[in-house]
Amino acid sequence: MMICAFVDDYINKKLIPSDSTLEQVQESNKQAGLPNINVSSTHGKLLYLLAKLKGAENILEIGTLGGYSSIWMARALSETGKLYTLEFNPDFAKIAEQNFQLAGYQDKVEVIVGNALDTLPILEEKKLLFDLIFIDADKVNYPHYLKWSLKLANPGALIIADNVVRDGNIIDELSDDVHTKGLQQFMDLLVNNPAIDSTAIQTVGNKGYDGFMIGIVK
Repeated sequence: MMICAFVDDYINKKLIPSDSTLEQVQESNKQAGLPNINVSSTHGKLLYLLAKLKGAENILEIGTLGGYSSIWMARALSETGKLYTLEFNPDFAKIAEQNFQLAGYQDKVEVIVGNALDTLPILEEKKLLFDLIFIDADKVNYPHYLKWSLKLANPGALIIADNVVRDGNIIDELSDDVHTKGLQQFMDLLVNNPAIDSTAIQTVGNKGYDGFMIGIVK
């Protein structure tokens, strides 16, 4: 176990109190056989704090899995706030909906099932705009998700993307991995982009070596 994982445990004990609801969600996801790829508790708390700082009323999440990160962000919503989360896999979506029921957020979170590139236009048709958008889905389509996020974002909205470092593979210009290539194209779209002011931070911990992109829509 790398020391960064021990530090994660230390941070959890000091700053993130034990939470029976989130622990049950994690256990439900494990029992259902979902891949262990949701955000860590420290990153979940970061998403919560960013949503809280932003005062986000409408949140969009691209990539639900079992709804762990969704619940963290939903906790930052006001009484009138709403979170929409997009999930390709109907079995994952069903588990997530059960978890939202468990957490008491079934009325604040709406799961939209289907290919995100098919369901994002539906949100545009409904004229929905968002204060915070979290991208955590298939990396191949990150460039498309960024373009859609910019369309669906309110001025001043936060756009956050997970897994943008991938153990440092992001800098491998000769990589033939389609996921890495998708992330590289995503990062290239951010270069001198007049629509968004962005940075990226490297992260380490229980989830290994990765990173977040964080941007503010102009």
